[in-house]
Amino acid sequence: MSTDEISKDQLSRNEHIKEASGFLRGTLAEGVLKAATGAISEDDGQLVKFHGMYLQDDRDLRPERAKKKLEKAYSFMIRLRIPGGVVTPAQWLVLDDIARTYANGSLRATTRQTFQFHGVIKSNLKRTMRAIDAALLDTIAACGDVNRNVLAATNPHQSGAHKAAYELAREISDGLLPKTQAWREIWLDGERVVGGEPEDEPVYGRTYLPRKFKTVVAVPPSNEVDIFAHDLGYIAILDDAGALKGWNVTVGGGMGMTHGEPDTYPRTADVMLFCEPDWALKVAEAVMTVQRDWGDRTNRKAARLKYTIDRRGLAAFRAEVERRVGRSFPDPEPFHFDNNGDRYGWTEGEDGRQHLTLFIQNGRIRDIESGAQLLTGLRRIAEIHDGEFRLTANQNVMVANVAPEKRAEIEALVAAFGLTAGATALRRNSMACVALPTCGLALSESERYLPDLVTLLDERLAAHGLAEDEITIRMTGCPNGCARPYIAEIGLVGKGPDRYNLYLGAAFDGSRLSKLYLDNADEAAIVTALDGLFAAYAAERQPGERFGDYVVRAGHVGRTTAGRNFHDATGPLRALATT
Repeated sequence: MSTDEISKDQLSRNEHIKEASGFLRGTLAEGVLKAATGAISEDDGQLVKFHGMYLQDDRDLRPERAKKKLEKAYSFMIRLRIPGGVVTPAQWLVLDDIARTYANGSLRATTRQTFQFHGVIKSNLKRTMRAIDAALLDTIAACGDVNRNVLAATNPHQSGAHKAAYELAREISDGLLPKTQAWREIWLDGERVVGGEPEDEPVYGRTYLPRKFKTVVAVPPSNEVDIFAHDLGYIAILDDAGALKGWNVTVGGGMGMTHGEPDTYPRTADVMLFCEPDWALKVAEAVMTVQRDWGDRTNRKAARLKYTIDRRGLAAFRAEVERRVGRSFPDPEPFHFDNNGDRYGWTEGEDGRQHLTLFIQNGRIRDIESGAQLLTGLRRIAEIHDGEFRLTANQNVMVANVAPEKRAEIEALVAAFGLTAGATALRRNSMACVALPTCGLALSESERYLPDLVTLLDERLAAHGLAEDEITIRMTGCPNGCARPYIAEIGLVGKGPDRYNLYLGAAFDGSRLSKLYLDNADEAAIVTALDGLFAAYAAERQPGERFGDYVVRAGHVGRTTAGRNFHDATGPLRALATT
């Protein structure tokens, strides 16, 4: 329902905060200057998300600080807006400097194809934001109830369609960016213009969206951006000559849920319509504004686009989008995805330039004592590289657009700093969210634990002759699903300390959700269960059959789940996909 149809007292608390914020200003400017605390007010803690930040504290230090009657060890996570995940070597060097000077000595590549800094204390916020701005980057709308960082197929040098995907991602990111000048005023000490036209948000309005909104652009046959996990998506459709005809538009994907609340659930997106390239931005704005007006502003747990579409129906939603654009669109065209992972190693583009994709375990770029020197090694590459760096939606890094004569020099640096230390097939297809110690929502470990669990599972895979099999595994410390575990063949979702829900049966191409297999399981139960399934898979699989497909076919998890807990768009998807 729209805000006009409900009373003020029915609105969620966040709606009142946004309404009173003066277009995302609140009291942030004053709160940042208060030296008596490392935190900011609770209301400003909601507003600062729109500026690309989360207030956090180091949960490992809570018990000791509580004993000493000290304030929590507060700091800020800062997320950048980098549409398509592209940065220049010069920008990389600035980000490296920020990580070493103001953050915790690491860069965190995220599943949103961007970077996060962790551990920035309040007194360093403005210094950090000025450094980001000096690099011609920003953090505007990287978090909050807005269109967030737009993902795109990783390498625009691969083909004309990939270039178009990147350009569309930038166009949507810029076109749906909030217009408020609050970011520059607060963090860069910009002057507020007074006496002129009243400030306005022509697309968002005073209260922005009911909830976060995520957009991605994919180029088949790779589904590296996990298009079915997002609110809005564009799938490139090519003609017989390989030129871009237009885009299939997907709507209504989302990963978040809450344990014990069946009205919350992950959902795969529906394939809604086909649009020609010139109409793509207009469609994006229409989809977002329908969600702005139809989304639930009374209950944030029911506010994502996936719930709007389930309440209103896809047909009604499409009709409203077409009405706002001012024309009808054709039905979607056939397409096909093979996988939702990255291709590692060297590849060559149409222009002869070369590209190296490096595996970054859980996206954490740092120097490890007696191990890979990722932070320093990539800095050394940035100092001699004349192309770009491209982040992937799977938390990895591509050294892109390398001149052939530079390849040997880059390969030498990669070897010297251990940037391609051996990773098994399972590890190469793993992802984890940050979770403990900084995420306030985490119920269990994720980034710090998944590598050890993968080691145990690798032993079991090798015992069954499956060491080289590509299987996706993802872990999150809570059910919000930041690492998209519900569309991994093996998904682990934190339930409590050292306890996880185990999900199985998703498709290798990211088109089908998994199903709950074990509830509240510890490490021993998880390893034992998967060991038995690996043995059965090795013995019973059909030629070319993926692990997720096998566990469904063999009946280890059901093909469907009663109720709305797991909406599966496989039906309409398979009707469109070519085989």
